[in-house]
Amino acid sequence: MSEERRIFADVPPEYGQLESAHIVLIPVPYDGTSTWIKGADRGPDAMLEAADNMELYDIETATEVYKKGIYLADPVTEDSSPEAMVDAVHTVASDYIKMGKYVTLFGGEHSISIGSIRAFRDHFPNLTVLQLDAHTDLRPHFHGTTCNHACAVYEASKKDNLIQVGIRSMDISEMEHLTPAKTFFAHEIAGTPDETWMQQVADLCTENIFLTIDLDVFDPAFLPGTGTPEPGGLSFYQVLNLVKTVMKTKKIVGFDIVELCPGDKPGPSDFLASKLYYKLLSYQFAGKGLAVKHK
Repeated sequence: MSEERRIFADVPPEYGQLESAHIVLIPVPYDGTSTWIKGADRGPDAMLEAADNMELYDIETATEVYKKGIYLADPVTEDSSPEAMVDAVHTVASDYIKMGKYVTLFGGEHSISIGSIRAFRDHFPNLTVLQLDAHTDLRPHFHGTTCNHACAVYEASKKDNLIQVGIRSMDISEMEHLTPAKTFFAHEIAGTPDETWMQQVADLCTENIFLTIDLDVFDPAFLPGTGTPEPGGLSFYQVLNLVKTVMKTKKIVGFDIVELCPGDKPGPSDFLASKLYYKLLSYQFAGKGLAVKHK
């Protein structure tokens, strides 16, 4: 007897079938190059467990986005080398993009995004990579590989329109690869009621955007469960408001979320990650036949 296939958020089976789903979620439980707190390989399972306990009606958009269909793909488990993992992510993501699906990924450490970005670059020319992160991740190579988590967006900095938001930690060697006009440091934006910087981010984006969110962009007070927590990060609503601002004029063609490092028991970091994932989908598909009519 075959094992029953897992479905995102334990929704009715008809909303989790590949043929009818508009959305694909690719888990990538990889943690091969992290250099401090290990455990990002357990991130996808922790997020999915939290999602099973999440209310699926989004109050803000008055939608139930799961009804667009969310197919939970088989996880990318290639871990023979960082390079092989990146190639596998690239291939799998590309295959689903070619099917016309709205492709999303959940890591795993940030090195998975090298493969994610390559896939979207192949299919969406003049791509903006919008990186929400505590760290620049601009090292050309680190610890013997160009596919280290510290190198996550180096390639994007040379091939795409890279915009970095929430940065508050970096090595001086990365300065030569950083574009100050497209970098929004956390000390300049975190905790301020003035959100004009969000429109500045949107204005710098090209029409098509791949969004990569390292969960350490959040202040540890909101999300402590990550491999490299940094004080002074953004709040949950700052991140959501930025996404909404960008979506007003530009198109987020796909996204990944990385670096959830769960504890031994389910906790608020896992739930924030699952809620963030669902909110991004709710914004993306709001107004597309999903609104719940109230009496």
